[in-house]
Amino acid sequence: MSGAPATVAVSPSRTLLAEREAAAAHQPRGASVAITGLSRSFDTATGPIDAIRGIDLSIRAGEFCVIVGPSGCGKTTLLRIVAGLEHGTIGSVNVAAPDRGVPKSAMVFQGRSLFPWLTLQQNVAYGLKVQGVDRNTRASLAAELLQTVGLSRFAKSYPHQVSEGMRQRTAIARALAIKPDLLLMDEPFGSLDEQTRLILQEELLKIWDASGQTVLFVTHSIDEALVLGDRILIMSAQPGQIKKEILVPFPRPRTLTDVRSNSVFAPLFTEIWGVLRDEVGGGRLGQAGATQ
Repeated sequence: MSGAPATVAVSPSRTLLAEREAAAAHQPRGASVAITGLSRSFDTATGPIDAIRGIDLSIRAGEFCVIVGPSGCGKTTLLRIVAGLEHGTIGSVNVAAPDRGVPKSAMVFQGRSLFPWLTLQQNVAYGLKVQGVDRNTRASLAAELLQTVGLSRFAKSYPHQVSEGMRQRTAIARALAIKPDLLLMDEPFGSLDEQTRLILQEELLKIWDASGQTVLFVTHSIDEALVLGDRILIMSAQPGQIKKEILVPFPRPRTLTDVRSNSVFAPLFTEIWGVLRDEVGGGRLGQAGATQ
């Protein structure tokens, strides 16, 4: 984007979403997700606790949807249920591939998730091996992705021989390798230094734009949400519910510089932070009352 930043209303109209949906209708991309009445409760020593409650959410094929919310509001729980790693107490989740086949999904977790007995290259290629991809193709694709995340020099290293940030970059490359219809990312850049984080944000956008994957991305960073997302869902304090939806108005292709220099960035940041601040404050008051 060049010239003066475009002036866009802080709260985009539904027309913007309609235009994006119309474009997506002509080119089905990635998986679609339909969540209806989803709740999840856990039994504890003091009784059941609702992690999430009454989530209704539709994610269209090819959308980059970002979730932000206070710590402990159930963001990770929601992601794990969509991934099929957990089940909701009530409600339903339906993930549909554009070709009506079985959708492929991949998840990038917080913390350590690599196989310690495999090299970084072997970790990246693991999902391809499971899919039956031949050795030479696996090696080529893994090498390409390691280059993308800046780890070519460490391809033959083992996870314990590299930093936590390098391990997380490898986990991201492993998820991207299988070209999933649905990519689920739980604060994937949280352990990275700021410079690497910014670079990988832009690399992820390039990969997403070329692949058409649907992405459901959890972050605590408002900046990151605005740079990456088509839509931002703000969750309430526990029990997690969808408190507010923000349609991100910045055009694509998109860079960090474009977004931060746009005149709408600061008002949108302030709007999102205002909702989060109220939820964080309300959540702390609720916890204090529960302990009295």
